Amino acid sequence: MPRMSAYVLRQLIEPIALFAFLLTTVIWLSQSLRLLDLVINRGQSAPMFAYLTMLMLPQLLVIILPVAFFGGALYGLHRMNAESELIVMAASGYSRVQLAQPVLIAAAIVMGFTYLCGLYFMPLGQRLMKAEVMNIRADIGTAILNEGNFNTPVKGLTVFIRELAADGHIQGILVHDNRNAQRPTTYLAQTGVLAQTSAGARLIMENGTIEQSSRRGGQLSILKFQRYVFNLDQFASQQHQQVLATTERYLSELFSPHLTKDPGNRLRRIYLAEAHNRLTAPLYCLTFALIALAGVTRGRRGRGAYALRLTIASLAAGAIRIVGYGAQGMVGRNPSTFLVLYLIPLMGAGLAILDIAGLDVRALQMLFRRQAAEPAR
Repeated sequence: MPRMSAYVLRQLIEPIALFAFLLTTVIWLSQSLRLLDLVINRGQSAPMFAYLTMLMLPQLLVIILPVAFFGGALYGLHRMNAESELIVMAASGYSRVQLAQPVLIAAAIVMGFTYLCGLYFMPLGQRLMKAEVMNIRADIGTAILNEGNFNTPVKGLTVFIRELAADGHIQGILVHDNRNAQRPTTYLAQTGVLAQTSAGARLIMENGTIEQSSRRGGQLSILKFQRYVFNLDQFASQQHQQVLATTERYLSELFSPHLTKDPGNRLRRIYLAEAHNRLTAPLYCLTFALIALAGVTRGRRGRGAYALRLTIASLAAGAIRIVGYGAQGMVGRNPSTFLVLYLIPLMGAGLAILDIAGLDVRALQMLFRRQAAEPAR
């Protein structure tokens, strides 16, 4: 690579990396809040929270990287233009075609990372995160070991323990099972212990009573016991789900899903739209590169006109990406229109190339009118 092109590439990589870091940090923090409640209520550690949020990153990067690339590329080219570096390069014979080379190389690098995240790391991370979240939710024992508080690890179960000794023995236990609203049951015990057996989590209670109401509270039955084993695993088993979500499927599983129930082929259409979206989303990096290049290098040098070009370039990039998201929904309803997902970034890139080449649409219209008027004369 020529030394000047390598210099332009370095000037672009720094702001692109900065924009990607800032956007990823902001969105990552906002998305990780939904995991914070799960981790705190289940008594998990800070490393577990960090691990879960890291698994969420690839899904965010698929959306963030093209946008960060456009912002970084536009800022990098603008900074070089504001410092008259592009003018000096042009005066020394460095053409727009040569300037486009490092810009497109940077776009190809970001596009490669986007493909890697979308096709491999995102489904892998989503699967690992789902499995870990299921394990956390299934660990009912960890969720209830919070002395002095009423804990609701799952719907229909409330557990209160007064004191947890260092040896694992529990003093003062209350368990309220409200799965059957017509016959709620309350377990009270003086002591107990939480045991992890091969069959699952068990709460062993000693010296207590079982109070069960019926007839909407009109009758109360009390049964005393010396030892009672309460099965906690029955609640944990409700958390497991075997169906893979759209983001958890690899590309081959999206194109050829194995579905036992799919009325109207609704899921197949959604999977097909997601598959084509993963293939086309990174292409916007090339489109954004050409739009940024056209916005900075074309047009008049006046301050007002230059600011207007940058604004139009930003609006054009945003409009193209929003249309792409809308097209994904259209393909989900009508799979035969999947080519639209590929045409949108390609048409945007084509229009940017025509603008870089100096095509004036108004001049072209006047030329057509003159050619149409000549035969009439």
